[in-house]
Amino acid sequence: MPEISPPRPSASRRIPIAIGAVVAAGVVGLGAFYGLGGLKRDSGGDPSCAGAVDLARKISPLAHGEVAALTMATSPLKLPDLAFEDAEGKPRKLSEWRGKTVLVNLWATWCVPCRKEMPALDSLQAKLGGKDFEVVAVNIDTRDPEKPKNFLKEANLTRLGYFADSKAKVFQDLKNIGKALGMPTSVLVDGQGCEIANLAGPAEWASDDAIKLLKAAMQPTKAGS
Repeated sequence: MPEISPPRPSASRRIPIAIGAVVAAGVVGLGAFYGLGGLKRDSGGDPSCAGAVDLARKISPLAHGEVAALTMATSPLKLPDLAFEDAEGKPRKLSEWRGKTVLVNLWATWCVPCRKEMPALDSLQAKLGGKDFEVVAVNIDTRDPEKPKNFLKEANLTRLGYFADSKAKVFQDLKNIGKALGMPTSVLVDGQGCEIANLAGPAEWASDDAIKLLKAAMQPTKAGS
């Protein structure tokens, strides 16, 4: 007897199978595109940072004018414990500023908007820097370590502490969680190390708009001090 081949699936059955394969491929593709950061956002983030999201929602009406480009936190996120060095080469970590509201800023001398922004950050540190607030500006020049120091000295920017990461790992760490898309990058962090807001690009940080928003962001820190 001739061998009987099994029946082929009808066209109506093949279409759902094909659609299912496309959907599955799309899910895999999205997972590869968004990486672990996307999975973390879907999981609801760090519950210990829920207060930072509430604060972001509360102060969001102040994100206008010179700080209109701020992106307020909408899901709870604790920043990685960023590691860098101070002017003497001593290892430092972001967790050393726990209890303070911190504006983390990444800059480099090769970044023109960064250089233009530095005087405003220096002025901001002079106006608000103290027990409740700090500007932590981390330089990520990877070649001549004296170049950023000389830039600050020549521009008479003396209020900012000098911090640097010659391997630019701090940028990669923030990029991995979707908080560093270019330069300069700024992240406003509460006293528990949780994101309040972030900004891709420069801002007039010493402006009245910025000062009002930052003072409002500092209120929970002051209440707890």
